[in-house]
Amino acid sequence: MEKKQIIIIGGGAAGFFCAANLDETKFIVTILEQNSDVLQKVKISGGGRCNVAHACFDPRELVNFYPRGNKELLSVFHKFQPGDTMEWFENRNVPLKIEADNRIFPESNSSQTVINAMVNEVQKKGFEVRTKSVVLDIEKNENQYLVTTNTEKYAADYVIFTTGSSPKSLKLLQNLGHKIVDLVPSLFTFNIKNETLKDLMGTSFANAEVSIPQLKMEESGPMLITHWGLSGPAILKISAWKARELADLKYKFEIVVNFLGLEKETAEEIIVNFKKENPKKNIGSSKIFDITTRFWHRILWLSKIDLNKNISQISGPEMAKILENLCENKMQVTGKSTYKDEFVAAGGVELKEINFKTMESKILPNFFIAGEVLNIDAVTGGFNFQACWSESWLISKALNL
Repeated sequence: MEKKQIIIIGGGAAGFFCAANLDETKFIVTILEQNSDVLQKVKISGGGRCNVAHACFDPRELVNFYPRGNKELLSVFHKFQPGDTMEWFENRNVPLKIEADNRIFPESNSSQTVINAMVNEVQKKGFEVRTKSVVLDIEKNENQYLVTTNTEKYAADYVIFTTGSSPKSLKLLQNLGHKIVDLVPSLFTFNIKNETLKDLMGTSFANAEVSIPQLKMEESGPMLITHWGLSGPAILKISAWKARELADLKYKFEIVVNFLGLEKETAEEIIVNFKKENPKKNIGSSKIFDITTRFWHRILWLSKIDLNKNISQISGPEMAKILENLCENKMQVTGKSTYKDEFVAAGGVELKEINFKTMESKILPNFFIAGEVLNIDAVTGGFNFQACWSESWLISKALNL
């Protein structure tokens, strides 16, 4: 039986994982990658350690981490979920570990081991990888596709499109008849100029609460003061879930921050009890909450309270001011910054045009789409990679049959 030609456009996580699972006895596979290196995003993910997946093994729970694509991914994760990802890599001598926050990393703490596992699999199958190959055009002929790059043309019986969400690649799909949902950034940090944060970069909070009253949105989780404002999971989750609304607001809006993650009444009770037990202490040296001394001093300065003032002399209005600055701190966000290397966009191929049993396009026969080129994205923590692994696995399974 003559082998069929498969062209995979995009040498990232989805493209490589798909190739690594294809049957070399049935297919001749060529991966086209426009950059000089493959799997670049895998390399820099998780600070170079590669956050492969997340230890959430129930598909119904797992889909809750995807602001876009959660309905569609339910059936996908029922067929291939993080447990399967772990097994796949471990079978290829990449032992993985689950960290305290449930993120999954290779035990080597190096993304290179993850890259090597996929590259070795693809090489073992004799598949070809062409770097610096920029796809300029895709034409549909009677039974095949003609893929034109900057260097040559390829005839393909099947095309697997896994380019990530670049505007140029989306244009190629649009020209073939696919509907594209406009791209907007997701997973970004908030730019804020506010006296509360000034010169305190690196200060972190274990469980802050952040709300955007205008959008009736609230999230909680770890939070970090950065050079330009606020970051950390509490912020990133909001940026993912409200990616479109925040783009509409042009990234200018008010947030209310509760640095303690406690009800104001609870925080007040804690101060009152501390006051009773330590009446002779001065307020500046009192360790009342789980926050840094520098941050506590900033709160007292904002509340116009002398650090040397005896805690028993703190008045009702002064107490109210401290609690407001700690639990209801209003700040203006004036812009966004991309979150390190975890750049993700909301938007891409309209999901109604994809068959999620196989990831085949409903518009183009023998044309499969996976990864960030779809209008699917997740919060940070290994979820975006999991979508890539699961979708790619479905494609290879459908083709191998």
